[in-house]
Amino acid sequence: MLDTILTEFPKYFPEINGALAAGVPVFARVAGLMRATPFLKRTEIPTIAKIGFAFIFTVMLCMFLKPAPPTNEVSMLYSIIVNFICGAIIGFVINCIIQAIEAGGDMINSQQGLTAATIMDPSSSSQVSIMGKIFGILAIIIFLQIGGAYWTFNAFIRSFEIFPIYSYAIPLDSIINMPYLVKITSNVLYVGLQIASPVLIATLGQDIILGVINRTAQQVPVFQMSFMFKPGLGAVILVIIMPNMLNIIEDYFLSFSNIF
Repeated sequence: MLDTILTEFPKYFPEINGALAAGVPVFARVAGLMRATPFLKRTEIPTIAKIGFAFIFTVMLCMFLKPAPPTNEVSMLYSIIVNFICGAIIGFVINCIIQAIEAGGDMINSQQGLTAATIMDPSSSSQVSIMGKIFGILAIIIFLQIGGAYWTFNAFIRSFEIFPIYSYAIPLDSIINMPYLVKITSNVLYVGLQIASPVLIATLGQDIILGVINRTAQQVPVFQMSFMFKPGLGAVILVIIMPNMLNIIEDYFLSFSNIF
């Protein structure tokens, strides 16, 4: 029964069949974007909601792009795989920008002596630091607040002009500004160190002071005092510099707004 329906459907509804065939690669590219983009791949969003959003977004894109039905020479399986990879590349670039902020949070977490205080991150199925998770969520919020979602979808729509859905090679140099991509991936540690530097300097000064105390009064339990002071000092420094840190993160995102 099902085989008969699949065989006879294109004969009676050729336009609908062509539209469905053209929409499958578009849906694959949307699925790749949602699989790699930080604010779309989160496990807090139900799977049925992700599928529904991907389907609605695909219908809107097909109405706007009006893709032609595939010809007999086109391999649908290859087209689906390549389009999925293309969407995932765009999401990967956005994830690299967010990871730089998370790296700064990981450094702060380690310097505050909270290395053992880790939590399970359902989105990545791995143990993450508390401060790294906080900074990651903060980075996503700031990214969306300054128009990051618009940059993402604008770059995604532009990818269809540069890389049509039935192409066989992904022109990375045209889709992504490669110098900026190299700069992002190579400077994750550098940017994270810039963000964490106030807390690192403050805790380093505390270690120096405690070292001097240990030399002058060796009976003072300096080792236990460091565990007591470091988290509190780090939290105080973060509260003081948070307004300026938010501006720094926002400027960092704006500096890479032309990566696509």
